Amino acid sequence: MHIDLSAGGLFGRALVTLEPGEKFVSDAGAMIRASSNIDIDVTARSGGKGGLLGGLGRILTGDTFFLSTYEITDGRPGEVGLAPTHMGEVREVKVSPDEAWLCAGGSFLGATSTLALDTRFQGLRGLLGGESLSLLRVSGSGELLVSALGMLTSMEIDGELIVDTGHLVAFTEGLAYKIDRVGGGWINTWLSGEGFVLRFSGKGRIILQSHNPTRFGRQLGPLLPERQA
Repeated sequence: MHIDLSAGGLFGRALVTLEPGEKFVSDAGAMIRASSNIDIDVTARSGGKGGLLGGLGRILTGDTFFLSTYEITDGRPGEVGLAPTHMGEVREVKVSPDEAWLCAGGSFLGATSTLALDTRFQGLRGLLGGESLSLLRVSGSGELLVSALGMLTSMEIDGELIVDTGHLVAFTEGLAYKIDRVGGGWINTWLSGEGFVLRFSGKGRIILQSHNPTRFGRQLGPLLPERQA
């Protein structure tokens, strides 16, 4: 298997070349094109410990409930082209058995079939923080593709880091975090425009996006023409 990423820029995409016997999984709807010898199987994403509530959480926050699995149907190599919904970078993350990753809602683009995907429902903890009600846990050994709105930044954490909830993409499971407010009080928190933040602690890696999709949507929405009945 070979994964070729576009050379940076705001219109990231991935071209995955599969050999016979290999499989690749993506968020449903991410496919641009596929070779004629590629079979596409769409299945529901695992609910993990969240069960039905995890599924409802994904629907409420706009996360895709389905996954697409790509597999060769003959003895020849085949290609699958993938791209995220948002205009931004795509990055490849090497996942090892001793370090699982947690992806924020909407950041998962694809992964090799050797990785296990498990949705973790966060409940009101995620809702209050302005992030997704669910996180996608990615574990095992293989390649993970994440996407963002704007540019991606990878950081090593050894101590503490404060992150705006709308800029989180993914982080290693060994990092602890809690949701906190900004501004010293509830009124200041809402009026400041910063809202809630995530306070990470421990040692691990984190990936952030330069732009906040929720804030971008709020700015863009009023400028769009009204829908016709």
